[in-house]
Amino acid sequence: MHCPTNKHYGTAKKVLRYIKGTLDYGLEYVKGRKACLIGFCDSNWGGSLEDSKSTSGYAFSFGSGVFSWASVKQNCVALSTAEAEYISASKATTQAIWLRFILEDFGEIQTKATPLHCDNTSAIAITKNSVFHQRTKHIDRRYHFIKDALQEGTIDLVYCPTKEQVADIFTKLLAKDRFNYLRSMLGVKSAQDLKGSVEL
Repeated sequence: MHCPTNKHYGTAKKVLRYIKGTLDYGLEYVKGRKACLIGFCDSNWGGSLEDSKSTSGYAFSFGSGVFSWASVKQNCVALSTAEAEYISASKATTQAIWLRFILEDFGEIQTKATPLHCDNTSAIAITKNSVFHQRTKHIDRRYHFIKDALQEGTIDLVYCPTKEQVADIFTKLLAKDRFNYLRSMLGVKSAQDLKGSVEL
């Protein structure tokens, strides 16, 4: 926004072309599903060519269509993929806590810990290790509150395979088939697809 270049202009044109080609797409929400909050978090490592910062992405759903999502550049440079994923999981945890609070106001109390799916086993291990060690001493302390949320039973950081990580769509460039697959996993479908599923 502050110093646009031809590269940024080209990217904006691609976004507008995509929007034009998907005007009949929308989110599908399936009636009758249990209101159980489910989260996915992911990051790319050093994806920004300008400053080597990573991008965090997360998505939350009730088991059908996604209703809360974000894609945000991280504030600091991560020194490893594990750190980038750990920061992403912390960001997703803050959102999970807020969503649980809002759902409680609507009478949808989440009695169990919110499963937060992460595809990095090292980040999960750091979260579940209550002792700070050599690998985590350089990580900003504000991200470590995720350990408290885990111990309190607010969230449960669980492993999911990368191919099933829907938050992947918010953090990096993807091949067309992979993009379309993750988009459908988020519950984004065309009007024709929805009409066909109703007729069946």
